[in-house]
Parts: sequence; C-alpha cells; structure tokens
Amino acid sequence: MPGGIAENAASNKGVGDIDLLNVLKEVRKSYKVPAMAAALITDRGLQRIAAIGTRKWGTDNPVTINDLWHLGSDTKIMTATLVAILVENGKLKWTTTVSEIFPELANTFDPEFRDVNLLQLLSHQAGLPANLNYDAISRLIPVRDQRLNAVSMAFKEKPVSAPGSTYLYSNTGYIIVGSIIERVTNMDWETAIIKKIFVPLKMTSAGFGGLGTPGKIDQPWGHQAANKPVVSNGPDVDNPPVLGPAGRVHCTIQDWTLFITDQLRGARGQQGLISPQSYQMLQSTHFSGDYALGWLVVNRAWAGGKALAHTGSNTMYFANLWIAPKKNFAMLVCTNMGLDSFFATDQVLSKIIKIAEAH
Repeated sequence: MPGGIAENAASNKGVGDIDLLNVLKEVRKSYKVPAMAAALITDRGLQRIAAIGTRKWGTDNPVTINDLWHLGSDTKIMTATLVAILVENGKLKWTTTVSEIFPELANTFDPEFRDVNLLQLLSHQAGLPANLNYDAISRLIPVRDQRLNAVSMAFKEKPVSAPGSTYLYSNTGYIIVGSIIERVTNMDWETAIIKKIFVPLKMTSAGFGGLGTPGKIDQPWGHQAANKPVVSNGPDVDNPPVLGPAGRVHCTIQDWTLFITDQLRGARGQQGLISPQSYQMLQSTHFSGDYALGWLVVNRAWAGGKALAHTGSNTMYFANLWIAPKKNFAMLVCTNMGLDSFFATDQVLSKIIKIAEAH
C-alpha cells in the first residue's frame, strides 16, 4: 500500500497508510472523535486504509485495522442490492406491489397503500412514516414475524402523503422490503443477505447488531455527544432486530470496501453481483429528488459529474461514504460516535479527495 505502515503502539498513533493516517490524526484532534477508520478504493479494490483512536474514550485501548464498525443506514444499499438480485432471478419485479406479496393482509391495508410497489419503497416514496412504534412489536417472536407485524402496522394507517408523490426518508419502508424478501426467499432477511451478498463477496466479518463482547473493550464502543460512552456494549446494544434491512449491519472496513468496490465497478458498467443494467437501476433516481434505491445521487465537480453517497448511524456510530464513478474511486469513513461526528467524517472525505486526485 502507498505511504507505508505506521506503528499502532497507542491510540493516538494509529495504524495504516501514512497519508491517510495523517488526515485522520488532524481531524480527530480537531473534532475529538474517539476513533476513526478510513479507506480509499478504486475498481481494483482497496488502495489505502488507516485507523486511529481509542475503542472507548478514557481508555488507551487502540482500534485496529481489523475492528468492526456499525454501518447504520448504509445497510439500505445492501438491501436494495439484494432486491436487484431477486429481480434478476425472477423472484420479484420492481413494480411488484405489497398486495401481491401479502394477499392475506391486503384487505387490512389502507386503500391508498394497496398498490405501493418495490420501487416506491426503496426510493422512500411510499407515503410511509420514518419509523414505527417498535416497542409495540414483540422481540420474543421470530424476526420474520416481527417484520410481518410491521407490515400490518404500517399499512393499516393512512399514508403520510400519496404514494409516489413525495420523498420521506423511511426506515419503515425498508423493513417492509425486508419482509418482502423474506416472503419470496422463504428465509429471514439476515440469512438471505449472508447467502446472496456476504458469502459471494467474501465479507467474512459481516454480521448484525451491536459490537463487542458485553463488558469487554474488544471492539469500538459506541459513543454519543461529547465523547460520552454509552452505558453498555454488545450485540443487543443497537436498533431493534426488526430494523435489520434498514440499518443493523456491521463489518470491518475492509469487508465494507468489498461491497463498495462491487458497487463502484457496477457504476462503471462492469458486471458484478448483478448486471450493469441492475446497477444502473439502483444508482439512478426514479422520482423527483435525488434519492435512488439506497443511494443519494448528486453532481459534484470533484467527481467529474455524478457522485453516489450515503451515511448511516444507529446514534452510537457513524459511517459515511462517497463514490465517484468517472474518477474511479470511492472513500469510506467510520467512527464510534453518533451523529455528532458527521462533520468530522465530512472533513476526512474532503481530504481524501485530494489524496485520490494526487494519485
């Protein structure tokens, strides 16, 4: 890797590519983020990687290159890609409606919801609220039943807006997409995404839920504002399981780059997990606004035009990524602090652009 390797003797030294590490050092110092990891990739795969900081504020327990990071809503890109795989396999159509998938429930849906389709759900155009009352869904029943309960809860209410008319970012919509995936594959969403995405891409660290062994500082510990560590850690310290398709994936940053490299290649017209045409479907808008299917699509001068982006947070971690297809690079940043670390990740990304342009 360019730039050489720095010693990881303590949390303020870090490890990885020197150029990238210097960026992380500067930004971490300015924003006082407990820990950060970043990567730069091209369609050839990982080019640079670095990590710096402490797994838990107030300790000198340094992060490593092989630590896990919570991806939050960046999970949505994976769920949309899983749908594309099922469309290619003839299990679904982009225009498949919720009434077709759940005929036994359709009569209980508000009439305006009965023709909501996958394209609307994945584009946040289904007229659904951002979230449901997840406490009303029992965690004692199988996760597939939890998501089916979410389908019933969501569609019995009146739409927030007419389906197909208005963008409203909705975790609810992606839970419903997860339930659709479960119905047509006859396996829970977690099993389906492992089988159809994680295994083919060799994402061996990928899993679901919170990080680390409860009570042990063996993975990055979640933090909220002002570097305040959350009370506990472990698999259960996360969004409820029903939210899996919307935001519960974790993995190493290296494994995340395997997925994003596949998306970058697809954006450049190459075959990957899915066909170039299916990547184009995922990475293009289908309604007014700039949200595609799991991707935010904008134009940026530094990207030479079209750029793809998304962020994710479960309020304790933050993940931020951008793809510049025409310039053939993508960049990813992860932290173990919630939304307060957005500006820190944004600063890292702006500096990675300069590194990418210089090489």
